[in-house]
Amino acid sequence: MSEKDNMNHNELENEVEKVDDKDVVVEDQKKDDDEYEKVCFICHRPESQTGKMMDLPNHISVCPDCMQKSFDMMSGGQMDYSQLLNMPGVQMFSVDDLENVIPKKQKIKKKKEGEERKPILDIKDIPAPHKIKAKLDDFVVGQEYAKKAMSVAVYNHYKRVATDTMDDIEIEKSNMLMIGPTGCGKTYLVKTLAKLLDVPLAITDATSLTEAGYIGDDIESVVSKLLAAADNDVEKAEQGIIFIDEIDKIAKKKNTSQRDVSGESVQQGMLKLLEGSEVEVPVGANSKNAMVPLTTVNTKNILFICGGAFPDLDNIIKERLTKQATIGFNAELKDKYDHDKNILSKVTIEDLRAFGMIPEFIGRLPIIFTLQGLDEDLLVKILKEPKNAILKQYQKLLALDEVKLEFEDDALRAIAEKAVKKNTGARALRAIIEEFMLDIMYEIPKDDSIGEVVITRSYIEGTGGPVIMLRGQELPQLEG
Repeated sequence: MSEKDNMNHNELENEVEKVDDKDVVVEDQKKDDDEYEKVCFICHRPESQTGKMMDLPNHISVCPDCMQKSFDMMSGGQMDYSQLLNMPGVQMFSVDDLENVIPKKQKIKKKKEGEERKPILDIKDIPAPHKIKAKLDDFVVGQEYAKKAMSVAVYNHYKRVATDTMDDIEIEKSNMLMIGPTGCGKTYLVKTLAKLLDVPLAITDATSLTEAGYIGDDIESVVSKLLAAADNDVEKAEQGIIFIDEIDKIAKKKNTSQRDVSGESVQQGMLKLLEGSEVEVPVGANSKNAMVPLTTVNTKNILFICGGAFPDLDNIIKERLTKQATIGFNAELKDKYDHDKNILSKVTIEDLRAFGMIPEFIGRLPIIFTLQGLDEDLLVKILKEPKNAILKQYQKLLALDEVKLEFEDDALRAIAEKAVKKNTGARALRAIIEEFMLDIMYEIPKDDSIGEVVITRSYIEGTGGPVIMLRGQELPQLEG
């Protein structure tokens, strides 16, 4: 075969490959079209609301209403469109520029017709409460009551979802309210739980929520985040978990004459979500004002978990308890509850009402439980026991440099003592360890002869240094 024939053959192969690639792209596009609903290019409404779309070139879809309005405007208008071409500053755009103008995150997955709605977790696959708690134990230290309460509530919730269409008896939702000081593991518990169950989870803050029409996120945006976590699959999102953190920040403002748009109004707006109702939510945005498609989500089977630190709630509880205990001949001392570490566990609905939560809101969160503040013993356990403990993370980092990292028990106790003083719970541990590990992580890679580092109490307290052992060396040598 001549060189010319070879060249022609190669060119032909390249053309065939290009055609094949084009076919693959077209095939992928078809699959994408089958999976997601079409969205009108002009009004951004999905096909389920507008009816059948008109397909234009370059995968642009327009709903019948917008198409009709466009025709009416063009036929009834007095402007001569041919003059536009000669007008200064007017540029004609190409239809090719409009391709993919609506991102996938704003497209809604189609609902499959004729198929029965299936629960995410089959009733046989739902792990029993003791199994859920055993898995949580691997990652979360302490908080035994909270883990038990969550395990039972989640187990009952997904049994309720699985039996939704099987029985006439309707089981109520088991929404939860977690109360505990900062850094005690509220968010971490929920994250771990969703990871274990493999269900869609949305974590959001109540601080940014305001009444509809005001600056901030609409209340429905919490459901919009869950929809995004479920890859815009409405049926999957309707069986997910929403964790609303900082719920204490929407408490009713005291002694204010202004409209409480980020407090009591938000609590009232959330009642329908917690109870279970069909709400219109924006897809891929936080506000309905944006030009994005809207879809309807039923919150009947969505599990809501609310969490908050509720500062000063302990004072409200103490005030109630001392009023009860300081009347009559058998009155107790007023300072009896001042040093009670588990004072939050004595919380009642009346205390939450005094804090600023409206009774209708509390009534829709039937499971209320508290998490304990962390003491020194718990902080030491958190440092070394969980599967992804902070110490294990650093040991793995140094193991990549072939250096062994050890911590003396006294050193761990010293770290815990410092963390307790900071009063920010487990969050303080990371900050303290980062501080004293900085020099070690900087110096160790310089010297290949170092084989082991032992962190001592004197190093944590700043009165000495870590024990450095060289490779093959038995006697330790002190540094610093």
